[in-house]
Amino acid sequence: MSGLPLMLFAAGFGTRMGHLTAHRPKPMIPVAGRPLIDHAIALGRGAGVTRIVANTHYLPHMIEPHLSDEGVVVSHEAPEILDTGGGLVHALPLLGDGPVLTLNTDALWTGPNPLSTLAEAWEDGMDALLLCVPPDRAHGREGPGDFTLTDGRLSRGGDMIYTGAQIIQPHVLGAARDRVFSLSRIWTDLAARGTLRGIVHEGHWADVGHPGGIALAEAMLADV
Repeated sequence: MSGLPLMLFAAGFGTRMGHLTAHRPKPMIPVAGRPLIDHAIALGRGAGVTRIVANTHYLPHMIEPHLSDEGVVVSHEAPEILDTGGGLVHALPLLGDGPVLTLNTDALWTGPNPLSTLAEAWEDGMDALLLCVPPDRAHGREGPGDFTLTDGRLSRGGDMIYTGAQIIQPHVLGAARDRVFSLSRIWTDLAARGTLRGIVHEGHWADVGHPGGIALAEAMLADV
């Protein structure tokens, strides 16, 4: 069970989805019978999370009522979209001062609950803990890997793929002074200092950020 709050990233334009997001935000695209974001909310509930916050920007009128119905607190970004780092900083008043779980909403999973896996591995003194998966258990991923995992520490470059799930300490965000910035910048800084930690997801993972990922994710779930 996790007593940590959860931040869901749901503000993006979903440009990789092409026509599927012309009139609908990506988190509301149905996959395996329900909106993508509902899969993410279910992971949070399954991990015992009681405080879930989601950021919004693109077509907010189509997602915010749904989030409210699901008991998710909305952190709306306007007039500009703030990227993952800026979005997290903007939402911190709703999340608190301690470590935060974050989850991208354009992925599906099999195996252990990824948020529970992170919460169980989190230790006091960590700056950030990222959940990764090897390429042979990643579906629909386009491009190279993200990290090398050595003795629990992550370095840039390598075959391990970041799944979009992590725990991060808010205090490490203070180094980024821009209003709009990516969490990737923070990870690069932490990796250079040797304090970026990682663990491996024991199940499978599917990138549903592009149209081809939908069928691949549904096939992955059907194989369980």
